[in-house]
Amino acid sequence: MSAAPSLLTPDEFDRLAHVSRETSAKLRLHAGLLQQWRGRVNLVGNSTFADQWRRHFFDSAQLHPLIPRGAVTLVDIGSGAGFPGLVLAAMGGLEVHLVESDGRKCGFLREVAAAAALPVTIHHKRAEEIHSLRADVVTARAVAPLPRLFDFTRHLLAPGGSFLFLKGRTVEDELTDAANRWKMEIERFPSQTDPSGTILRLTGVRKRNAKRR
Repeated sequence: MSAAPSLLTPDEFDRLAHVSRETSAKLRLHAGLLQQWRGRVNLVGNSTFADQWRRHFFDSAQLHPLIPRGAVTLVDIGSGAGFPGLVLAAMGGLEVHLVESDGRKCGFLREVAAAAALPVTIHHKRAEEIHSLRADVVTARAVAPLPRLFDFTRHLLAPGGSFLFLKGRTVEDELTDAANRWKMEIERFPSQTDPSGTILRLTGVRKRNAKRR
């Protein structure tokens, strides 16, 4: 039986994610506020909190190199505790919008954004209620199965944009289900934090009876 991996430290995270000192300081503020808030709001599970720098911060940061060059706007769906949206905002280079329907979690996101001086826009809404945004990249983590994600996020993606979704062991079943109604180009990347995890980068997503945009 193999030994469990040791907990990832903040310094190890900095090296793995290749972040600057400024970014590291912002993410440590995020982590400190997560510790303060988690007793009041269900932000992350108890089973993952001890290894938060691997299970949440690095899990989010691994998306950054997969963001296409030239992307300007990113929308994160179901931002919750800020994963991956706040982490990607701290890493810079994007106009980030966080979409969260839970008002208490929006309060947490606002406090982190203010403390770390992150220029994000927080939308206290459900994704399907937003009609004014068109993003180059749409991200989601542990929000819904792929067919449902497309149903309430497809209108947020600009022509030529990309979805970046963190998925677990059911990813192939989800792709099969989604293919019944949707066409897409699929790229798979192995998760660096979960042996059973996959990152999907999806482009050209359109309904089967729709013309390609």
